[in-house]
Amino acid sequence: MKLLIAFGTRPEVIKLAPVIAQAQRRADDVQLVVCSTGQHREMLEQAMQVFGVRPDVELAVMRPDQTLPALTARLIEGMSDAITTHKPDAVIVQGDTTSAFAAALAAFYQQVPVAHVEAGLRTGDLASPFPEELNRVLVGRMARWHFPPTPAAAANLLREGVAPGAITVTGNTVVDAIGMVRTRWAGGTPAAMADPFPGKDLVLVTAHRRENHGPALLQICAALRELCGLHPELGFVFPVHLNPRVREVVLAELGGIANLQLTAPVDFEGSLWLQSRSCLVITDSGGIQEEAPSFGLPAVVMREHTERSEGIDAGFATLAGTITQAIVQAAQAWLLMPNLRTALARKANPYGDGMASQRIVATLLGEPVEGFHG
Repeated sequence: MKLLIAFGTRPEVIKLAPVIAQAQRRADDVQLVVCSTGQHREMLEQAMQVFGVRPDVELAVMRPDQTLPALTARLIEGMSDAITTHKPDAVIVQGDTTSAFAAALAAFYQQVPVAHVEAGLRTGDLASPFPEELNRVLVGRMARWHFPPTPAAAANLLREGVAPGAITVTGNTVVDAIGMVRTRWAGGTPAAMADPFPGKDLVLVTAHRRENHGPALLQICAALRELCGLHPELGFVFPVHLNPRVREVVLAELGGIANLQLTAPVDFEGSLWLQSRSCLVITDSGGIQEEAPSFGLPAVVMREHTERSEGIDAGFATLAGTITQAIVQAAQAWLLMPNLRTALARKANPYGDGMASQRIVATLLGEPVEGFHG
C-alpha cells in the first residue's frame, strides 16, 4: 500500500512522526511518501530534527504577508501536484490545519481516499478555534478512515452520521510521540537543557492562538503578572511564539519580571522537559492539553471552548477563558491544592496508551484492531 503523509506545522510533525515510524517498520507492506507543505517552516524544522523525519516532497508555498485564501490556494495546487506525481493509495492528514484541509481536498478532487488522524474533535463553534474548527469538520466530510483519539471524539463523528465501520478509536499519537522522546532520556533523565530556575518548581506558560490575539492577550499578560507576584517561590517560563502579534505584546507587557523568563520557542523535546519540571501549565495550546497528563501535570486552559474535554472530565485541566481574574483563580486553585501531583499521577491518561500509530497503520492495511477505550 502506498501512503502519502502530509504535514505543514510543528504539531502535525509531532503527531505524525509515530505514524511515519510505524509505517517504516512495516516496509514490506507500506511504501511511504512524506510531504512537507512548509506552512510553519522554522518551527517545522525543529520538530523534524527531534524525530529524524525527512520529507520526500517539500512545497514552497509561503510568501510574505500571505492571506489565508492565498495560502490555501497554493497548498491545494502544490498537494495536487504531489498526488499526481506519486499516485498514493491513500493520503494521511492530521488534525485541523490549513495544510491538512488543503491536502484532504486535493486528494478528494483526485478521488484518492483520505485518512484523518485526530478526527472528531469539536467545539461546536465555527469561530473558535478559527479556522481550525471548520477545517476539521470539512476534512471529516472527505475522509474514508476516521481515527478519533478518544471515545468522546468518536461519539462526535457518530452524531454527524459517520458509519461506525469507518471509525477506529486509536488514542492520541502525541502519547506515542512522548514515548519516543522518553526512550532517549537515559535512565529517565530528560535531555540536557539549562534549568531556568534551579531549585524552584516551574509554571510553564504558552499562548499563541489566533483568537487570543489583541485584548485577550493583554488579559493573559495581566494574569501572569499577578501570579508572578503571588508566587515568588515559583519560576514562570514562557516560550514566546514567533508571531509578531504575540511576541511584541508579550515582550512589552512581561519584560523585567524577576521570576518570569521569556524564552525563544522550544522544540518538542524541550517542551516535554519543561513539563517534567513543572507543577502547573497555563496554556491555550491543544497539544499541551494532551501532553500534560503524561506527566501528571494539571493545566489551566486559556480558551472559551476546548475540543479536548477529556482532560477536564478526567480532572487534569480547568477551562478558564481569557479574563484576567478567571485565569488567576483557576491557577490558584491548582497551586494551593495539597499533594496535587501525587493525586494526578494515579489517574489514567485519558488521551492514549502509546499504541495509536500501530492501530492506524494496521487499520489502513485491513488488519483487525482493538480500539482504545479511554
